[in-house]
Formats: sequence, C-alpha cells, structure tokens
Amino acid sequence: MWFGKEKSILGIDIGTQAIKMVQLRSEDYLLETYGIVDLIEPITNQTKPEVISQTIDLLRTLTEKAHATTKRCALSLPNSAVFTSVIDMPKMTDAELEQSMKFEAKKYVPLPFEEVSLSWSLISEDPNTNTMKVLLIAVPKQIRDTYIHIFEKAGLELEVIEIEALALIRTLVQDKSKNDVIIDIGAKVTGINFVKQGLLQLTRNLNLGGDTITEKIAQTLNLAPARAEQFKRDFGLNSTEFLPEAGKPVLTTIRSEIKQVLDIYKSHQVQIDRIVLVGGGAQMPGLQEYFAELAPEVIYGNSISKLSYPKEVEPVLKRFSMQLPVAVGLALRQTE
Repeated sequence: MWFGKEKSILGIDIGTQAIKMVQLRSEDYLLETYGIVDLIEPITNQTKPEVISQTIDLLRTLTEKAHATTKRCALSLPNSAVFTSVIDMPKMTDAELEQSMKFEAKKYVPLPFEEVSLSWSLISEDPNTNTMKVLLIAVPKQIRDTYIHIFEKAGLELEVIEIEALALIRTLVQDKSKNDVIIDIGAKVTGINFVKQGLLQLTRNLNLGGDTITEKIAQTLNLAPARAEQFKRDFGLNSTEFLPEAGKPVLTTIRSEIKQVLDIYKSHQVQIDRIVLVGGGAQMPGLQEYFAELAPEVIYGNSISKLSYPKEVEPVLKRFSMQLPVAVGLALRQTE
C-alpha cells in the first residue's frame, strides 16, 4: 500500500535529438500522459548556458502541455554521456567489491577518477566458477550536475538517474528465459545491448544512427535533409531505386558489430533467441529483414505492451511506440 505516497512518476528520456516523457500510475501501469519535443542541441560537457536555458524551457513546456500531474521524475542519461562496462570478477563481499571497483574503474573509464561519479551493481553470480558479473557505470560529474540543475530549474523532483540499457530491458524483455539483443537506433548513437535471461551482459555504443543514414542519402541524391528523411522512412531498404547504396554502409557497420558480439557469446555456447529493434532510427522499411540472418527472430520493440491506456489513443501510441521504450522503462522502475 502507498499510505499517501504519490502513485505516479514521470519517466524522462533526454536523447541527442528529443525529450521523451511518459507519466505512469504504478498500481495498474496506467499511462496518464506522454509527450515528445525536439531538442535544439544535445547536452554535453561543452554545452553553452543558453542551450541549458532552452532545455529547461523545453522540459517545462513539455510537462505543462502534457498536463503532467506529478513532479517526481526518473531520468536516463544518453549512451554517449556515460561509460558502462560489465566486468567479470571473483566472488567477494560488498566491502571488498567497493574497494575493487575503485581500482577496476581506472581500467575502463578514460577520465580522471575525481571527474566521474561511479556506481555499480551485481548482475549475476556463478556458483560453479565462484565468479560474478558486475555492472560498472561512470558518469562525468559535470554532465550529472548539469542535468540536476536542469530539472531543478524546470521545477521537477529528480529521484532516479539510470542508464538507457536498464530501462530498455524493463520495457522490452517479455520472457526472461530467453536471450535478446536490443538494438536502439537513435538519431546519432546506436546502442547494442546483449541481455541474457533478463540480465544485461554487455552494452556497446556506435557513434552513428538514423541521422547518419539520412545525411548519406541527402548527399548522394542532392536532397534537403527533410526530404532525405522522408525517403528513408517511406522506402527504406525495400527499393534501391529510391534509397541508393549510400545508406547501406551505416547499417553494415551496425550489423557487423552485432555479429561480432554474437560470435563472442556463441563461442561460449550461448545462443541468441531474438533481436529487438527500437529507436526512431529503426523506423525504416526492410530493417527487420536486413538483420534476419543474425537471429531466429527479429522483432520491433513494443514499448506499450505492459501498459494500460484508453483504447482510443492506441493508434497514436503505436505510432510513437518505437521512441518511448526508455521513458516507459524509467517510469516502470518504481514498480520493482
């Protein structure tokens, strides 16, 4: 029981191109409101004060126009803003782990120790080998503090910050007896997340995404970016007449990276059951077939399958479903 505790929370995903928000009621996963607004510029270590002010205004406007009724928030940091590693370690106590992680972090984080905020969590233990897998997350303090400032100035209460991969798993993994690869193709970054029986095993980020493909098409066909984007969404990989080979190298890079990950796990007798495609960049015809040879099943992620909502909004929700899995997963976090 809640005993007066507020039942709703906002899941807010600030990506490189847009802010996505959902408000969920915890006891029945009711989608109370949602919204998406384009960003003027992504948040980085070098973000100018005027961009921060614009982001504050966008966030405030988004929550007001969506008629959000709570100020409690869970936030995800973009893949490009954090350093994430899954580390194999011998089994040890919590106190020993704390000391070890401070040492291990220096191997994986290419920033001075004093400039990052570290966190870690136990993923799994193997009693046969007396080892465990630990998820290490390092967030540059400057970026963390910038987001905290943005939410404070927008009048929101930031309760949780986590990485996109964990939110995606919470939303998209339906059968925890299976092994999935979740491919999140964003505007500028593609995240590849290997999930074994519901637990994150590996996450990789590629600095290319849907915008990269659009730029290649625009250059080759001498089109304005908006027109090239429309060509990509309308024809995708199904027609070389409209979408030339220019866009293919980007997808080939993504597929090669996925295959490399799968080969590593296959060498340890771990088979992949399905690939789950999400993200605004995944909304391209023919993409499902393009990755078909890599897994027994390739599906588009359904970010609203665990939610309840009025039937009349379903067509609109389905149209935005591919862009909402991180925001939904953040809001679902309070139910764990």
